[in-house]
Formats: sequence, C-alpha cells, structure tokens
Amino acid sequence: MPSAESTPARVQEPDTVRPTRDDKVAAAGSELIGGPLGRRALLGTSWWTPVRVIALVAIGMFALGLVQKAPCYNGAWFFGASSQYTHACYSDIPHLYQGRGFADGLVPYFDRLPGDMQYLEYPVLTGVFMEVASWLTPGSGTIQDQEQWYWMVNAGMLMVCAAVIVVCVTRTHARRPWDGLLVALAPAAALTATINWDLLAVALTAAAMLMWSRGRALAFGVLLGLATAAKLYPFLLLGPLLVLCWRAGKWREFGTALAGAAVGWLVVNLPVMLFAFEGWSKFYTFSQERGVDFGSFWLIWAQNSTNPPTTDSVNTMATLLVLLCCGGIAALTLAAPRRPRFAQLAFLIIAAFILTNKVYSPQYVLWLVPLAALARPKWRDFLIWQACEVAYFLGIWMYLAYTTSGNAHKGLPTDGYHWAIAVHLLGTLYLCAVIVRDILMPERDVVRLAGDDDPSGGVLDGAEDVFVLGPAAHPPRHAAHFEGSRVEWGKQDTADGSL
Repeated sequence: MPSAESTPARVQEPDTVRPTRDDKVAAAGSELIGGPLGRRALLGTSWWTPVRVIALVAIGMFALGLVQKAPCYNGAWFFGASSQYTHACYSDIPHLYQGRGFADGLVPYFDRLPGDMQYLEYPVLTGVFMEVASWLTPGSGTIQDQEQWYWMVNAGMLMVCAAVIVVCVTRTHARRPWDGLLVALAPAAALTATINWDLLAVALTAAAMLMWSRGRALAFGVLLGLATAAKLYPFLLLGPLLVLCWRAGKWREFGTALAGAAVGWLVVNLPVMLFAFEGWSKFYTFSQERGVDFGSFWLIWAQNSTNPPTTDSVNTMATLLVLLCCGGIAALTLAAPRRPRFAQLAFLIIAAFILTNKVYSPQYVLWLVPLAALARPKWRDFLIWQACEVAYFLGIWMYLAYTTSGNAHKGLPTDGYHWAIAVHLLGTLYLCAVIVRDILMPERDVVRLAGDDDPSGGVLDGAEDVFVLGPAAHPPRHAAHFEGSRVEWGKQDTADGSL
C-alpha cells in the first residue's frame, strides 16, 4: 500500500470547473489534443498548472501573430504602401519610430515635432513605454534597420504584457482557471497585438481586475489609474463599479478604489502636466479634434451622406449616446433580479464606448478580449464574436489596399468595407445581448450555474443588496432565489485544476 505522500494527486480539484465537461464547443475542440481529460486522470506534482499552460499557449499565439507580420518586416513597411495592407501586416510601431521623433532622440511631450502633429498624441504612460523601447533600439544601421529593431523590441515588451493578461484572467475566477484559454487562443488578439501599444493598458486593467477580485480595493484603484494613464478607456470601469457598490452598500471600498485611481493617474501625469502642459494635452485635444474615422458607424453615415455630420456634431452625439448607454447599464444593474457580476458590466460599458465612438482601430478588440472571457466564458459565443472581429481585421486592410493601389483597385471597395464594419458592430452587439440576457436571467449565466456568485467582484461576491429598484426590490414570496453553493476562493493565491 503506497503512502499518502507517494500517491499521485488528481488533476481535477472537486470544485474546479472543467470547460470540456460543461461546454460542448470546448469538448469538441479538445479532440485535437486527445479529447476531454478523464475523471480519473492523475498527474502527481506536475509543473503543468493551468496558469503555466495558458501562459505558454498565449506566448505561442503571440509568436504566430509575429510570424503573420513577416511580409511587412521583410520590406512591406518600407517599400510599398499598398503591400502592407494586402498582406494585412500593418503596424503603427515602425512608422512612428521616425514619425514621432524617437529616431532623432526627441523627448515625448517636451520636444516639438516637425510637421502638423507638433507633439506625441498618446497618453503619458504609453509615451514612456515607447521611449523606453527607443532606448533599447540600436542606433546604428539604416533607418529601416532601426525601425525593424524598434518593432522587435516593442514586440518583446508587448509579449510580456500579453503573458500578464492571461495570467491575471486565469487567476481572477479561481474556480474557472481554464477560461483563460479564451484569451490565450483569441485569433483577433494574436492578429492585432503588435499594431499599436494597447496591450500595456489591457495588462494593467487585467491586473486591476485581479486585485479587485481579491478584495484589494486600493491596489485595484492604483492599477486602474495607471491603466488610464496608458489609455483612456479603463477609467470607464469605475462607472459600473459605482452602481454595483451602491446596490451592495460598499461605499468605503469604492471610495478607496477611486482614491487609488486618482493617485495612480496623477503620479504619472502630474510631472508632465506641470513641465510640458502643451505636449501633455495633445492627446486630449487630438481626440476631440479628430474627425470621423475607420471602423465606426459614423463613417458609414458620413460616406453615404451628401451632408455628412461635422466633427463637433459627432462629438456631441457620440457623448450623448455613450451617456445613454451608461444610464441603461445603471438601470439594468439596480433593477436586475440578481446583482450583475462586475465583469459583465465591465464588458458592457467598454463595448458601449467602442460602439458609439467615432473611430474603431482594429486593435481596440484587445480591450474587450479579457473582459469577454470573464463576462461570458462560453466558447460558442466567444468564437462567433472573434470571427466577426477577424473579418473586420481583414476588411480594413483590404479597404486601405483599395484606396492606396491607384487605378489597380486591389482590395475591398467602400461598400464592401461598410459591410465589414457592420459585421464588427453586429458581432459586438451579439455578445452584449447574451450578457444582458444572462443578467436578466441569471439562471442562464454559466458562471453562476457552476455555483459562484461574482468571483471577479471581490467584496461584492456574496454581499447582500441594500438598494434595489423595480420588481427585484419586492420579489414574490413563492420565487425561489437562485443561490448556488459558493466556496471561499478569494483568499487563495493559486488556481489549480484540469481542462
């Protein structure tokens, strides 16, 4: 009889959710690697924990994304405007190395750029990221050589961000570690990861979500403030968090998070604001003055109208639309039969911002991928949405190929590009719709079906409501309140389980 110490431990902890058991698409996909793991599978003290497996998968997918950019790396960025679009390998990174003064040693926000741009048009923390990458870029060789090196250095730094994202997502829902594979295997994320520097803000936001799930409100706030210093969108998460804390009466925790966010944002921005205000403000003025651009339904309107809307009118209408969406999400939060999960509302608010914005760059999908995995960890719905985003990714480059190929007209004409935009909009709206359905019908929510309340909610997880509106405030006596068994996972520092 072997001793307890020598007996191999089962891979599957009793309370860990296995997607290959509960998700038909995940089970079918697992056939590529031998099928779902058996109930009696043993693995001893294996190094292959879910976090490590998922991180390695994410790095592998990131590497495939780099390979997809090979035609541009080998010349299309430099010797043919159209070919970088026909190969769908465009990236801002090499072009901005020289275009934003990094090749000439100019200091972002402090040194004026030649031409119309005047100053770097990115938030401060992203500017710091770009500057650090320029320090690591060899200054010898031709400008093309330097731009290639600059892209590779940034790619290495962004790969670290990608690994941080999947680790944070994997550990946020402790009983559902394998949901991190949704992020690791997202095809649109692999294709867009090195177009721009968005992964920095996404990584900080994912880390902030992890801290909130562990009940660390101050760390959440500081990280969210840093994320907002890298990209504007993360601050929007404070809106749904406010309403959730209102419903649960968690005002102190929200105040702590808000204070931490303010401190995190000011630590990065205040020095530049004080000593280079004009350069610091360029990002905000540029965002306001920018006209209707790629990917938005405003562009479809403008290109099909004899009297297109002005930039000022679009700014006003877009602001009103996003405020209307915010009001609807707040009403949904307070009137839902059960308090929505934080990740659900986080996805909805960022999706609302994306759908109503006057521009949608293809890499903006990165903002939503981690939130989608936490809000709706269902492979079918996730892949439907990803297919729409891949279609848009191809559509915008084929459209740009069409507009830059002269009389050859290689690529996708304007009407075809409008259909690509519509596919992106409909895919995002579809995922929003199923998440709203989960909120209104919590018995359909796959996370709650597994017995959790709000694993990404931190102090909200299992909390009692103190303020509710609508029918949820006075449920009928005969209505059975859906309460799954909940395990206290928030204090654990590791997430182990089997696929």
